[in-house]
Amino acid sequence: MTNLAPLVSTISAAFLGSFVEMVEAFTIVLAVGLTRGLRPALTGAVLALAVLTALVLAFGPLLALVPITILQFAVGVLLILFGMRWLRKAILRSIGIVPLHDEEAAFSKETAALRRQSGDRRADYLAGLAAFKAVLLEGVEVVFIVIAVGGAHGQTLNASLGALAAFVLVMVIGLAVHRPLARVPENALKLVVGLMLTSFGIFWTGEGIGADWPGADLALLAIFAVVALASLAIVRWLRDAHPAPAGERPR
Repeated sequence: MTNLAPLVSTISAAFLGSFVEMVEAFTIVLAVGLTRGLRPALTGAVLALAVLTALVLAFGPLLALVPITILQFAVGVLLILFGMRWLRKAILRSIGIVPLHDEEAAFSKETAALRRQSGDRRADYLAGLAAFKAVLLEGVEVVFIVIAVGGAHGQTLNASLGALAAFVLVMVIGLAVHRPLARVPENALKLVVGLMLTSFGIFWTGEGIGADWPGADLALLAIFAVVALASLAIVRWLRDAHPAPAGERPR
């Protein structure tokens, strides 16, 4: 059971985090593909994936040279900061202070921008660049999530499998429907991922400074529960202090 907890949590965090990022990247690539054709969309996406692969191959092996306690502490702190950023955004969106991310709106905005560029002789280049930037920017976050949640406990391969599963699922659904994945409960997913990344961060920061967690890896579940309860309490408190406009609901 103690070996199962980090395995399941690592794969889940990598899958959910990657899924959210890939949905956002897919929206832009789809807009490029439907507006300018498959060639600039695929060219931009493939080039971005090549850059991401090069980054992983270049910097991934360097992690093995870092002492495990230093790696756990550094990754733990970064995960806390990264996870809290996701949590903050998800909480503010859930109470209506920050607008919910709308994939249909993002798709329409990108499509309109590409159509305005249609008269430019560099239109295909600009479209490919848009696909490249979308995949690269979202992909960097995916790479960070995979390395961060997997690297500190030797679970990088399992984290990579979770990210790969997310990539395949987004591609299959997206190519099947040929529409932005607007019905994905993105804010709820970001809240869960934020909770998981923050929990990983607390756990590994503790290990990095020599903490002996009760229950070993099972302590991750307890940390997750505490962070989740604290976050839900903050959501309830903020909703009472800042009531959302009628009809506005998180998705």
